[in-house]
Amino acid sequence: MSKTINVNDGRGADYDIRISNGFQELSELLKPFLNTGRKTVIVSDSNVYPIYGEEIKKLITDCGAFCESFVFPAGEESKTLDTVKELYGFLIDNKMERRDLLIALGGGVVGDLTGFGAATYLRGIDFIQIPTSLLAQTDSSIGGKTGVDLNDYKNMVGAFHQPKLCFMNMDTVKTLEKKQVLSGLGEIIKSALIKNKDFYEWLCNNRESVLSLNPEALNHMIEQTCLIKRDVVRKDPKEQGERALLNFGHTLGHAIEKACGFTLTHGECVVLGMIGAMKISQDRGMISKDEREIFTELIKACGYTMKIYGLEKEKIMEYTRSDKKMEAGVLKFILLDGIGNGVIVRDVTCDEISRALEEVLE
Repeated sequence: MSKTINVNDGRGADYDIRISNGFQELSELLKPFLNTGRKTVIVSDSNVYPIYGEEIKKLITDCGAFCESFVFPAGEESKTLDTVKELYGFLIDNKMERRDLLIALGGGVVGDLTGFGAATYLRGIDFIQIPTSLLAQTDSSIGGKTGVDLNDYKNMVGAFHQPKLCFMNMDTVKTLEKKQVLSGLGEIIKSALIKNKDFYEWLCNNRESVLSLNPEALNHMIEQTCLIKRDVVRKDPKEQGERALLNFGHTLGHAIEKACGFTLTHGECVVLGMIGAMKISQDRGMISKDEREIFTELIKACGYTMKIYGLEKEKIMEYTRSDKKMEAGVLKFILLDGIGNGVIVRDVTCDEISRALEEVLE
């Protein structure tokens, strides 16, 4: 069931996404990057490294390469410049040079932080993504966006830095808690809604296989989502235009994520943001009532939180106005002009945002 998707934007990014079962193929894929004398550091967190870290380290050392590991406490609260500073110190202590290599082993926090460290250490060294969560496999590991949070604002400090390889072992998804699976599935649904109506209808019609993580269904979901993101990113690698479509559900989702103190997963908050964006899209006549109801039925069937309690609407709106997607004081908002057709708008009003939030706040 292994598949390879090449990412080449014609502007410097040229790497493969390998979708596989198990880590058996990883050794051969790593060999071209482990030339004699090249040092390697695995960057991971305290949840993931105990499960996969030593296996990956052995694959690397069996290739004859030096390998150390840097492990930080799991969780969004570690995605900070302080952790990056600790990583820099570790790399300096191990005399890592510009020709050396970092390997991000973990979910989105690990991948974003490692990528940012690789982009900025010695003005840039190579790194490889080995995403172990469904969210990272279908979103954050692809496209070269890296970064960390600053004062609870998500990804406010970052850089574009493309990996040299992205290896996805679908078997790692089986070790995830349900809410982590739902977090990734939220990004999968988002991708289908903005770019691929047929894939969205497939998700609606194959819910049981999707939710049970049927191997064929899982392979199809990951492949289709990677293809969507690949095609968007290679047209707009630095988010000057179309790449902003990938933020469908994120404008409100990021604000909700911050307001709730990250008690919900990223994907759960994106789903809440999509509920709000679907409300605005319907109110503007861009999607039908039936299309919105089918979406609501899908996310209910998946078991998502439909309402969040105890949050202040005005606080969320304040966070929204502070979003990094602001341009010259105007908020870029992603809506749907029909299923499978995301569009960028710049005229969403405070009243529309307020009514959208009423759909998800209790």
